[in-house]
Amino acid sequence: MIPISYYLFLSLTLFSIGMIGVMTRRNIIIVLMCVELMLNSVNLLLVAFSKMHQAKNIGTEAGIDGQMLVLFIMVVAAAEVAVGLSIMILFYRKAYNVDVKSLNRLKH
Repeated sequence: MIPISYYLFLSLTLFSIGMIGVMTRRNIIIVLMCVELMLNSVNLLLVAFSKMHQAKNIGTEAGIDGQMLVLFIMVVAAAEVAVGLSIMILFYRKAYNVDVKSLNRLKH
């Protein structure tokens, strides 16, 4: 069995890469990909903790809670991508640009 510290380190690394990408990039597509990377790192951590909890409580039915939460997060992430991409397509049609700094044009 793989120790939980490996999952923690991998999840922290993926989340950090995603956070740095969100803060430094200006392209909307890359920002959305970094947000997805952050959500997937949290999903990895939830599944790892769920599996660890299930291994400790072998005789009980606990352990599926984390996996159900991961499924919910994946549904929300899919909806977020659909809405984000549709907003990006509409913004590109209007401004011919996918730069995050020029999103203030949507106010007018």
